[in-house]
Amino acid sequence: MARFAILLGGDLTVTPRLSRQIDGARVIAADSGIRHAAALGVVPELWTGDFDSVDDGMRAAHARVPVELFPREKDQTDGEIAVDAALKRGATEILLVGAFGGARADHAFLHLTAGIRLAENGTDCLLTSGNQEGVPLLSGERKFDYDDRTMFSILPFSDLGGLTLAGAKWPLCARTVPFGSSLTLSNEVAGELAVRLESGRAMLVAHPVSSFRM
Repeated sequence: MARFAILLGGDLTVTPRLSRQIDGARVIAADSGIRHAAALGVVPELWTGDFDSVDDGMRAAHARVPVELFPREKDQTDGEIAVDAALKRGATEILLVGAFGGARADHAFLHLTAGIRLAENGTDCLLTSGNQEGVPLLSGERKFDYDDRTMFSILPFSDLGGLTLAGAKWPLCARTVPFGSSLTLSNEVAGELAVRLESGRAMLVAHPVSSFRM
C-alpha cells in the first residue's frame, strides 16, 4: 500500500494521533501547504501549485524541495494537482492534511467532495486538521477507533438509505436520511463506533481531540 500525505493550506494542529497517521507516508505539498512541513517534521518529495500564496521566506526555507510550477490561470486547484501527482505515483491511500478551515470555505468544501470522489474510485482517504477528521462513507460498514464522548457528525452528500449507527449515544437502525437533513449532526461515540450504509454517500466528521459540544 502506498500512502501519501498531501499538505494543504488549511488549519493544522499537530497531535500525537496525526503524527502516527502520517508516519511513513510520502509527502507532497500543495502551494502554501508547505508551511506545515516543519511542524510535522517531514520533507516533501514534491512541491506543486501556482505558488500564488507562497512568499520568499517559504521559498528560501524549502529551496531543496523539487518544484512543479503551474500557471495561475488553470482549471484545477493546487490541492487537486497534488492529489493527481500522488495518484500518478501509485497512491492507494491519501491523507489530506490541512483540509479544514483556512480563508476559503469553498476550498474546504471541495476537499470534502474530493475525498468522497477518491473513495468512490477505490482510494482510501482521510481528511484532517489534527483537531477534525473526515472519513468518506459509501455503501458498506466501517468501524472507528475514537474514544468515548468523541463528537462526530455524518454529513449526507445524497439521500442516505439504511443508515445504521452502533456505538453511538444516539444510535440508528436502517434509517433513511434525506440529503440536507440535520438528523445526523452532533452525535457522540459510546463504545466502538460502527457505521453501516446501504446506499448513498456521506462524510463522517469527527473531533477526536476536542471537547467541543453543540
